[in-house]
Amino acid sequence: MNTHRSLPRRAALAATAVAAGLVLAACGSDNTTNTAGTAPATTTAPAPPEADRQNQADVTFAQGMIPHHRQAILMSDMVAAHGASPDVKALAEKIKRAQAPEIETMTGWLKAWGEKVPTGVSMDGMGHGDDPGMPGMMSDQSLDRLGKARGNAFDTMFLTMMIEHHEGAIDMAKTEKQQGAYGPATALADDIITSQTAEIAQMRSMLKTG
Repeated sequence: MNTHRSLPRRAALAATAVAAGLVLAACGSDNTTNTAGTAPATTTAPAPPEADRQNQADVTFAQGMIPHHRQAILMSDMVAAHGASPDVKALAEKIKRAQAPEIETMTGWLKAWGEKVPTGVSMDGMGHGDDPGMPGMMSDQSLDRLGKARGNAFDTMFLTMMIEHHEGAIDMAKTEKQQGAYGPATALADDIITSQTAEIAQMRSMLKTG
């Protein structure tokens, strides 16, 4: 303070300086030594490993989609021997190529989670199903009828059944997207919806053109 200023003036300046200091302390400042007014330090727990972040919807999705994919491969395998149209045969091969790596991926998830891996083409590994938890699955009787068909009749039956099968897979994938917690599983569900919706459109077009 300037010693030549009057005492009242010096007292007022001193009071103003103290008030300014209190405001700065309350609000915090860029000075790293001033901790007044700052939020208390917090610590974030490390995220659990990916395999620990699934929920029951993810498990159900993988356990249901694996046999669902296997049945699609089973149906597609019949095309080479029984089908007539080269376009239907090409589609069947495309379906087979898409299903196999996805089965392998989902099998890896279930093993990492310590969950049961289906061993057949139904969730319990026995028979072909009619499992209400797996929409679109063909019954033993439907598959037997498909296996007995030949030529154009086979192609028509295969396309009709595969459309229903794909629609079931899409329903399961939509449930996973709504309820699942595991990022890779919801991403796979999205891929299934996109790819199988496109194949359904292709198969409907093939049915119209004969």
